[in-house]
Amino acid sequence: MRSPPLTLEQRIRQVHEQLSAAERRLADVLLTHQQALLGYSATELAAMAGTSKSSAARFFRRLGYAGFDEFRQQVREQQAQSSPLARMAQVQRSDTALAQLQAHARNDARRLEAWASDMSQQALEAALPLLVRARRVGVLGYRHSHVTAFYAQALLSQVRPEVQLLNEAAGHEAEQLASLGEKDLLLAVDLRRRSTRLPVMLEAARAAGLRVLLLSDAPVSALAGQADVVLRCAAAAEEGLFDSYVCAISLVNYLATAVATQSHSRAQARLARIEQLHAALGDLESLA
Repeated sequence: MRSPPLTLEQRIRQVHEQLSAAERRLADVLLTHQQALLGYSATELAAMAGTSKSSAARFFRRLGYAGFDEFRQQVREQQAQSSPLARMAQVQRSDTALAQLQAHARNDARRLEAWASDMSQQALEAALPLLVRARRVGVLGYRHSHVTAFYAQALLSQVRPEVQLLNEAAGHEAEQLASLGEKDLLLAVDLRRRSTRLPVMLEAARAAGLRVLLLSDAPVSALAGQADVVLRCAAAAEEGLFDSYVCAISLVNYLATAVATQSHSRAQARLARIEQLHAALGDLESLA
């Protein structure tokens, strides 16, 4: 079976280190406006990046496209295929339910192993001090990213104080963000299909002086320029109807555990206090 064509993000990642400053600006424009690319001409995209149309044409060829028309056609096809509705036609099941589940689990296991092998040691070592030392941590995630953001807030709040989910209540992000400043951290989750609200929130956070830790499934995220550290967590699952978030959930679990390990006595004291309160409140069933 023929492999699917490389995505725009994958193509950019392959050549990113060799791109000139002007080409990187154009790459950033494409990644930032992925959902609206079909509405722009090559001339408009070049102008947005501050480069010439001829330079843009060379850039598209460098990415492996015959020209701008082929680029637009692939963008159109991949946007259509990224929704669960489009994937329905590709999902054909003839095995038993158990065999399907076992194949699903094997795919997730392979995904986890490949993701962990590809993780940047440097990025991990930079991310953990941000989570440990921040005065307060604001967590943010929209649409499918919200589940991972909710989980991150739930775990981190057990091992360190002052962790809040910024978009827990719809429309109250401004009030939540107003409480954060230069000594604080924004943990943002960026998984496809992306909300157009996230880039605006990251810009506001940076303007307020926050450090930013970004969890993203994008090989080259358009939001990387707004982040101090980017941790990758692959989500695309071409073999199924929906993307898989096992890597994102595993990463959050690891980060919370690592934070507890690095701030051992403080985390232990906080966990003990939480258990005392649960016992006093009687809000959890007994494990005995």
